[in-house]
Amino acid sequence: MDRVRRLRKDHGSATTEYALVTLAAAGFAGLLVAILKSPEVRDWLVGLIGSALGQ
Repeated sequence: MDRVRRLRKDHGSATTEYALVTLAAAGFAGLLVAILKSPEVRDWLVGLIGSALGQ
């Protein structure tokens, strides 16, 4: 009975979930950096910020 209870517990599942979320966030950050390095996106963002500041 005790062995069955030990097998049913989700030990380590939270750690695995945190690891997967961290990996996904790192991948998303890498993709965002790659997108923001493109000159078109950079020029668009600078123009957007300049128009928001009234320049």
